[in-house]
Amino acid sequence: MLAAFDRMIGLDLEDLSVDGAITKSPCGGEVSGRSPVDRGKQGTKRSVAADGGGIPRHLVAARANEHDSPLLEPTLAGVCDMIGPLPQGRDDLPNLHLDRGYESAKTHDLLHVLGFEPHIAAKGQPAPIQAGRRWPSERCHAWLNGYGKLRRCTDQRKVVVEFYLCLAAALTVIRRLINRARSLYRWPTRPTTRRLR
Repeated sequence: MLAAFDRMIGLDLEDLSVDGAITKSPCGGEVSGRSPVDRGKQGTKRSVAADGGGIPRHLVAARANEHDSPLLEPTLAGVCDMIGPLPQGRDDLPNLHLDRGYESAKTHDLLHVLGFEPHIAAKGQPAPIQAGRRWPSERCHAWLNGYGKLRRCTDQRKVVVEFYLCLAAALTVIRRLINRARSLYRWPTRPTTRRLR
């Protein structure tokens, strides 16, 4: 799906963003833990890397009580596998937008090794000034939350949870491809309304 989207519309790889979201996981399981935002109930966290338009590039599932910072490396490892190595000696590195929960020397070292220019929100500054371009990852989470299976995960095995995450990401890319392509291309069964069922 990503290859088709890149070929027809084009992925925005200049500005990437990574963020995590916590959802309910009432049945427990391998990727379930005490949620810090839901009164200690069981929850699952997903870490998503999105391109500049909010298209999901890679997803990682984890327990809700895990910090976002350790999930950054596996999330970006999947993105780098898809993009490929960056050219050496390149002056304009791709931007990576993160919230202030990722601020650490370890994060800066990791991004330097992977070849990303970090843009991390600073503490003590008002949100509109330092928000940057983190909104595409939050937009991606909103699209993924449209699937009830992800909002309230009842599966206990990690492989099953990751399967549903990848399926929802693929469906999200398909929906975005159709919505964007309908204004750029013509085909006989082109939808006439923006609302897809």
